[in-house]
Amino acid sequence: MTNETLILAVESSCDETSVSVIENGNQIRSNIVLSQIESHKRFGGVVPEVASRHHVEGITTTIDNALQEAHVTMDDIDAIAVTQGPGLIGALLVGINAAKALAYAYNKPLIPVHHIAGHIYANNLEQGMSFPLIALIVSGGHTELIYMKDHLSFEIIGETRDDAVGEAYDKVARTLGLNYPGGPHIDRLANTGNDTYDFPRVWLEKDSFDFSFSGLKSAVINALHNQRQKNETIIDADVATSFQNSVVEVLVGKAVQACETYNVNELIVAGGVASNSGLRKELSKVCRSHNIHLAIPSAKLCTDNGAMIGAAAHYLYLNNVRADMTLNGNSGLDLEHFVDEV
Repeated sequence: MTNETLILAVESSCDETSVSVIENGNQIRSNIVLSQIESHKRFGGVVPEVASRHHVEGITTTIDNALQEAHVTMDDIDAIAVTQGPGLIGALLVGINAAKALAYAYNKPLIPVHHIAGHIYANNLEQGMSFPLIALIVSGGHTELIYMKDHLSFEIIGETRDDAVGEAYDKVARTLGLNYPGGPHIDRLANTGNDTYDFPRVWLEKDSFDFSFSGLKSAVINALHNQRQKNETIIDADVATSFQNSVVEVLVGKAVQACETYNVNELIVAGGVASNSGLRKELSKVCRSHNIHLAIPSAKLCTDNGAMIGAAAHYLYLNNVRADMTLNGNSGLDLEHFVDEV
């Protein structure tokens, strides 16, 4: 193996078609992202069949553009990486079949990657990762706390029991009549409103690191329904501020508690909701007061992208994790054991 390891990574788990070329797990040579947000806006959320069709239409061009931007050819690539799961099964299969075709045609190793591992390793592209650490995953489909004592060692210590945090954001935004995706709209409004609703903070059992956002979502919907029934004026910014304050307080509280319980001083945050300004601000303040080093990737690396898959794939490559041509998508892929089960 040469000093320079180049991995071409494919991500197609939801509504972004993305291909990246990553050098040595921490340098982005290219990262092309084709977003489908405009197509899904009119439906108020991602439509799996529409997402799959867009992936089919865009995958070949995205691969070509990633190679061109990186100034490499397939002969220069050491391995092909692809998101195996979790995600929308039809969307996953488009990326997997493209990656398998490349691996077969050019006789390259094929590396399967867990989508959440990719989000975690996005931090390695900008700040590096110091172990042991706690990772807080916040996205449209996932809300988890993960303990890592070393590379590729994942222990899920907490997860949502119902709605993921990003899902709750989108549903509250829809109730307010805001466009999909709702998270950025809520975040923007939350910077201008007041916490007048005092929505509940759901902590669950003592010492639990699990999350629950279904009750909070219902509290918001019921409050708005009652106000509309009474023809009361609803101030969207106040709803957004009250909702976001509740979410952020619980996320930050449990993440810091996990760091203290597991005696780590490195907290990394990953996933689309990691770009939320309210969450970033509160995490920065609280982590500083608890002497915890906080690492959050830039906004462009918080959402789904091929670069994060390539970053994780580098360590899988070094550990001889390989897949063959029978590789299939797995919408429920287990993070803790996926390395051992390949």
